[in-house]
Parts: sequence; C-alpha cells; structure tokens
Amino acid sequence: MKYYCNPLNVNYRYQFNADPRRHGQLQICREAADPSMICFRGRYYIFASMTLGVWVSDDLVNWENHRLPDALPLYDYAPDVRVLGDWVYFCASNREHNCDRWRTKDVLNGPYERIEGSFPYWDPNLFVDDDGRIYFYWGCSNVTPIYGVELEAETMLPKTEPKALLEGHPFEIGYERFGENNSLLPASEEEIDAKYRAFHEAQGIPESMVPEEVKPLIRGMFSNRPYIEGAWMDKHGGKYYLQYAAPGTQYNSYSDGVYVGDGPLGPFRLAENNPYSYKPGGFLPGAGHGSTMEDEQGNLWHTATMRISVNHDFERRVGLWPAGFDAEGELFCNQRYGDWPMAVSGGEEDPWRDPAWMLLSARKTASASSFLPGHEPEKATEENVQTWWRAASNSRGEWLCVDLGKVFDVHAVQVNFADDRLDVPCPGEIRPGSQARYIEEAEHVTRWKLEGSLDGETWFLIEDKSDAETDLSHDLVLREEGFAARYLRLSGMALPYGQNPCVSGLRAFGLGKGDKPKVPCFAAGRRGDLDMLVDVAPQDDTLGYNILFGSAPEKLYHSYMVFAPGETRVGALIKDREYYVRVDAFNENGITRGECVKLFPDRKCN
Repeated sequence: MKYYCNPLNVNYRYQFNADPRRHGQLQICREAADPSMICFRGRYYIFASMTLGVWVSDDLVNWENHRLPDALPLYDYAPDVRVLGDWVYFCASNREHNCDRWRTKDVLNGPYERIEGSFPYWDPNLFVDDDGRIYFYWGCSNVTPIYGVELEAETMLPKTEPKALLEGHPFEIGYERFGENNSLLPASEEEIDAKYRAFHEAQGIPESMVPEEVKPLIRGMFSNRPYIEGAWMDKHGGKYYLQYAAPGTQYNSYSDGVYVGDGPLGPFRLAENNPYSYKPGGFLPGAGHGSTMEDEQGNLWHTATMRISVNHDFERRVGLWPAGFDAEGELFCNQRYGDWPMAVSGGEEDPWRDPAWMLLSARKTASASSFLPGHEPEKATEENVQTWWRAASNSRGEWLCVDLGKVFDVHAVQVNFADDRLDVPCPGEIRPGSQARYIEEAEHVTRWKLEGSLDGETWFLIEDKSDAETDLSHDLVLREEGFAARYLRLSGMALPYGQNPCVSGLRAFGLGKGDKPKVPCFAAGRRGDLDMLVDVAPQDDTLGYNILFGSAPEKLYHSYMVFAPGETRVGALIKDREYYVRVDAFNENGITRGECVKLFPDRKCN
C-alpha cells in the first residue's frame, strides 16, 4: 500500500508578484493552481499554473518535477492538457492575444510543435469525443459565461460559432456565492453604480474615456458576483459532464460544480449532486478549478486547487481525491478526510474508504525554542493553514515540539512550512502584464530533522533531511509499520531565502487504543433557500466532527470538517432541493457515525 497526503508533496515555486494596485510593492508566496491531470502511456502528469514545469508519477503518490521548454506559455494561467491519439495537446490562458497550442508525443523530452491560435481565451479545456470530434470550452469571469465550440481536428480552428453554455446563479445556487463560507450575496445595481462612480473619481478617469467593452468588467469588480471559470469536460454513460469552478479562488468555499447534457454543447442541466468537489473545512480548504481523470485501473480521480491566500490571494496548492460515478450517473468526489493520509493500492479503489489513520496532533500542546508574538507554538497544531509558529531567528538551533498527550502508534507526520511576509529582492526580471510577476527559477532546498520521544528526555531519529536537496514545503514522513511516540520534535531547519522557520502544521497521524467517540447529538435546520445551520452538542471524547449532507441518506457526498462543537453555517445548498444530513464524530481512536436526518426549515435541538 502507498500513501499520500494533501496538498500534494511537490515543489511549489515562489512567485514575486508586482500588483500595480500596490504601487509595485512585491508580494511573495508559493503558488500552484488550476491543475490539469492526464494519463499518457501509463504515466500520470499534472500541469499546474505558475510551476514552470510538469509533475510526473507512476503511481499517483510519488511525483517528480520536470522543467518544460521556455517556448511554452509558462507565465499564462490555467494550462490545459489533453491526450488526442499519440499526441498530448497543451495550451494556456491569455486575454491579450490569440492563444497558440502546442503538441508533443513526449511530454518530458519534446519536441513541442506549435499550432497557431485564432482567438484569445481564459481557462481553456479541450475535449475529444468518442467519435473523434473535438470540442473546446473556456471562460473565467463574473460577467460573461463559459463558452463552447467545436474545433477542426487538424487546424484547431473553430467550426462553429461560440455558444454560451452556463453562467452563475448565486441567488439559486448557494455554493456560487462569494466569500468565506459563501457568505456574500451579489450587490444591487444601486450599490454597483455608487462604487463604480467612486472608482472613477478616485482614479481621475472620466467614464467617457473608458472603452465600452471594459465598462462591464469594471462594474463586475464591485458586483460580488461569482467567478464562473475552470471548465473541464468528461463523458460517462453517453452523458456529458461539464464541470466548472466558483465563486473565487481565495475562499474556503472554492469548489467545482457540474452540469450534465446529452451533447457536448448542451443544453445542460445542473446535476443533482452539487457542488461535486467541495472542501470548506479541515487544515487546508478549497477544492475548485480542477480536472477529473481515469487511471490505468479505471478508477476516477479529481485534482483541484486548495487555498492559503495569506501572503497573496493566489497563494495556493494542489490536492487530489478519489472520485467516481454512482449508479444513477451522479459524479462525486470524496473529501471527507481530504487532507489526511490516503491509501492508493494500485488496483481497484474504494472511493469512499475511511482513512487508515486518525489525526493525533490537533489542538495538542506545543513548545518551541522561541517565537514571535502572534505566532506561538500552538499555532502549529490549530489545524489552520493560515496560522503558524514563527521562530525568533533563522538559526538551525531553533526547534518546535508537539506533545501528543500520551503515547500513540504514529504512522505518518506531515511537516508544513509557511511563509511570513517575505522581504527579499526579486532575483529576476518581472514580466509585465495584468498580473506582472517573476517565477523563481532557482532550485531552493528545505531542510530539517524530525525526532520522537516517549518521555520528552530520550530522543530517537525519525527522519533526517538535514542535507536534503529537495524543496518540499508540505513534506510527508511515512512509517507504515508505525512507531511509538508521545513527543515529536522538529529541528535543524533551513529554509529558502534564509527565512525564520514558520510551521503551519506539524501534523501526526496514527491510531489510539482507546474508545471511539459517542454518537454525536446535533440538530440541523434550513435557513432560507441556500443555507443550513448545524448545531452540534459538545462531547468530551471528541476531537472533531464531519458534517455530511446530500440528496439522499445513501448519497451524503458533501462534507464540512469542523473542530469545535456549536453552530456551523453551511452555505452551499441549492434552492428547492431536498437534503439529508449526518454528523460523524472522530477522535484519535476512530470515527463514530451519527444519525441521518432529513433537513427541514427551522429544526431545533431537542
């Protein structure tokens, strides 16, 4: 058995973003997003935005980075990759000029042949139907829809006029609403008008000087309308599944929805199971703008964008989850424990398998050699990627220690490093454009040593990366046979740019020998068309809860992990649809399933 843990354990390159709205002040962070994943000649490839390369794997667990040729549009967002016969076709987004395509028969070694483009687009997706006909989808806007067109196979030129296929409906579809937990409704026309006028006054630009085609885009900045983007098409059972992302990449609610149609250009209806990729809770949330791929054994996998969004809105990572189609043809994705270690057998997979090991480190006591105010050691056990422990210096003598409370059988440790307002000179030339930036070319290293102890006095070595030549900011240490430990100590840290060590999560996974939680007590009630409130009673024996919901008791495909009892608002419902809800409780010893109930308006606790 092999295991991985989200986010994927790969190198995430630093970006030096020169946002003109910040008067040229650099925002520095790691980024990878918008993944396209394919299976080609028995190997798996992930192309993601702003990585300068491609990740390749033989088993979906161990990934290696390979640099791509500079001739490809590596600074353009949302690379799209599809297999067409013996060829792999590649393109990416650009609104400022016609987008070319490239194709190759050898992803890693090339050569790549250029196919001249005929129009600009953003968030592209190529789809090859069973009959060999080729279709193309694109769109990324809170003003315009996602479009589709048929292409001529040899030239890749459009054969038909673009057709609008889907657009946002945030008053009827809860998961499309802007904000954390889908909390923002679209602004009224009066509110947009007022902000639009204030914007022009602040910029000193008369409205009469603004091109007509630009005005809707400016107004869209103030609309709180969702971005409808990231199209991806799959076919199953004669049906066409047009996937899309909403509402915005910087939110925990970033998710992938799906429409279903009888033809590749529609018409499409909103699928019963939506959003089909949705992960608003846990350590690292977000599961939008991705791709869905079948592996060599016929299992379905979904890869998508996870958000940090502290140092920059586009500070993001890439996740991978098991997916599938149910008996009624509903596309689903299992993200119930979506940032815990997951097993990959290499054969037929059960997409709804429970995790092999439980989370041991959440909210446990932590200590450190030093810390800065606001970045105390306990931040590394909060299960929140947006907070972290920060050492007071960059000395390799700094250390962080987590006390698990008692001795456990530990099987995996994930070491998550954060970046805290880096202030270093840009090592290269900023490329101009609407998202001016430089992507770090240099290969950095991330080094550390991990030790364990039963008593906090005598230590044994778990993993020594003191001389590592890799740069893995979300590294995973696996010991399938397990080892006994109460304390985990991270030391000897050396990070890119000589920065002070910052750890957002020193996360341990394993199995306790105690009792599982009691059956959780909860009440769930609908609030309006799009929200539900779930009130969970506190339990002393429980570490956290998974709120599951869906269209039927046997189809609880959506999940929201929380680590505290009380009331949680879930804002992803769809108007006029029925839901069922269940709350599961978990601790270090296992998972206890709750009672499944039908969701009614204003249901109260007993």
